Amino acid sequence: MSTDFSIRPVGIPAPVQIVTTSNSAANDAVQTDLPVRQTVAASDTGAPASNDLQSNANISRQVVFDQAAASMVFQVVNEKTDAVVNQFPDEAILRRRAYFHALDLKSEPSRPLNTDLSA
Repeated sequence: MSTDFSIRPVGIPAPVQIVTTSNSAANDAVQTDLPVRQTVAASDTGAPASNDLQSNANISRQVVFDQAAASMVFQVVNEKTDAVVNQFPDEAILRRRAYFHALDLKSEPSRPLNTDLSA
C-alpha cells in the first residue's frame, strides 16, 4: 500500500469547444460541456422579475385573533376565492399554542368568587 498522497494528472485534457452566443451575460458565464441545443441562456437583466404580492389586485390583508391559541394571526387572502394565500404564524404553530394555552388554563386553580361585600 502506498503512502504517497500526491495528486497526479491522468491522461491528456480534452479540448473544449467554445460556443458564442448573442447574450453578453451568457458569454461571460462559465463554459459547459453541453451541446448548444441543451444550454440555457441567461435571462435579460433589462426585464425585472417581481414576486410582489402588492401588484396582485385580488388579495387583501387581514389580522385575526385566534382565541384558542391566544395570539394574533396575519393573513394574506385571495378575495375571489377567500383562500388564505399566506399566513403568519402557520397552522402548526397555532395548534401548538392552542394546546399549551389549554394546558395553562387547565392547570390554573379555580378561584372561589369573593361574595363578601363588607370589605
